[in-house]
Amino acid sequence: MPEISRFYGIIIKMYFNEHNPPHFHVEYQDYEAIVNIETGELTGKMSRRALGLVYEWLDQNKEALLENWKRIEERKPLNKIKPLD
Repeated sequence: MPEISRFYGIIIKMYFNEHNPPHFHVEYQDYEAIVNIETGELTGKMSRRALGLVYEWLDQNKEALLENWKRIEERKPLNKIKPLD
C-alpha cells in the first residue's frame, strides 16, 4: 500500500484494487480510518486533533487526491502529496 503523505505522525495511504467512492486510508497512533475524498465522510476511528489536521490537508489537496485515484484506476504509480505544513 503506497504511502502518499506523512505529517505530524499521521500517515496517508492509498491502495490499489480499491472500491468506489474515491477514498484514502489514515493511520495515527492506534487509530485507523478511511476518508471519502469528495465528502470527507469518515469510516473508522480517529482522534479529534488528528482528524482536524486530516480535513485541513484534504481541503488543500482534494484535486491531487482525485488525480491519484484516477492513477489507481489506470494502474499507474501514485504521486506523493505535499504534507501539511
